Amino acid sequence: MTGYDDRDGKIWMDGQLIDWRDAKVHILTHALHYASSVFEGERCYNGKIFKSVQHSERLRNSARLLDMEIPYSVEEIEAAKYAMLEANGWSDAYVRAVAWRGAGEDMGVSAKRNRVRLAVAGWEWGAYYGDAKMQGAKLDISKWKRPSPETIPAHAKAAGLYMICTMSKHAAEAKGCSDALFMDYRGYVAEATGANIFFVKDGAVHTPMPDCFLNGITRQTVIGMLTERGIEVIERHILPEELESFEQCWLTGTAAEVTPVGQIGDYTFEVGALTREIAEAYEKLVRA
Repeated sequence: MTGYDDRDGKIWMDGQLIDWRDAKVHILTHALHYASSVFEGERCYNGKIFKSVQHSERLRNSARLLDMEIPYSVEEIEAAKYAMLEANGWSDAYVRAVAWRGAGEDMGVSAKRNRVRLAVAGWEWGAYYGDAKMQGAKLDISKWKRPSPETIPAHAKAAGLYMICTMSKHAAEAKGCSDALFMDYRGYVAEATGANIFFVKDGAVHTPMPDCFLNGITRQTVIGMLTERGIEVIERHILPEELESFEQCWLTGTAAEVTPVGQIGDYTFEVGALTREIAEAYEKLVRA
C-alpha cells in the first residue's frame, strides 16, 4: 500500500471535496507547531457510521476544550463525512475528522486570529491489532503516565495528548507487543495508547474510572451491552498489582473494536467466554 500522502481518492476539506494529493497545509500551520488540533476516529459499517453524531458532537466539544470553535455544525460535519464516503465509493471504512488552527496572522503560542479548519478523510482498514483479534493482544507497560486533568484537557480527543502514546507504542512494538498500558499520575491502571481496558473477575467486569482520560464511545457502548446482560460493571480505581487476580481482559475503541488481551507485562489472561461473547455481540451491533 502506498503512503497516506500519495493515494487516489477524495478528502473533504474546508467545505469541499478535493483530490487526495491536494489536501495540504502550510508549514506554518499553528497545529504543527503548537498541537492545536482535535480529531475523531470512526468506523463505517455497511454504509452507516457507528455512533456518528456522538463523534461529531465530541469533536466540537474537544475543540471548545482547546479554546477553538469549529465553524461547522454537527449536521454539516455529518454531511461532510457521508459526502467523503460516497465520493470514494466506500461502505466499510475508517473515518478521520480533524480540526486544527491553520496558518494565519499569528505565529506564536497565541493564535486567535488564525482560522480553525476542518477536514474529513477515510480509508479502508481491517483489524487494528491484526491476529490479536482472535488470539489476544500482548501489551507492554509504558514508562509514561496519564497526567493529571489539572495539567491538560484530559477529556478532549486532542492530538497533543497522543505524543506519549506514539512513544509508548513504539517501545511496545520493539518488544514484540501490540500496544502498551498506561498507569495514571496516581499509579492506577488507566488505558492503552488508543483504547480503554476491561477486566473480568468472578463474573463481574472491572474497568478504570475515566477521571483523567477519555471516556470512549465504544467503552460506553460496551458498558451498556454488559448492563443489558445483567453483568455487574464496576468502574473504579484499579491498582497495578491487581492485574494478577483478573481472569480475562479486553480493549475497546473505534479502531480496536473489542479486542481480547492475552498478556500485560508478566500477567496472562484467558481469552474466555465473556470476552468472546462481547466481541461477537459488538460485531453484530455495529453491523445491524
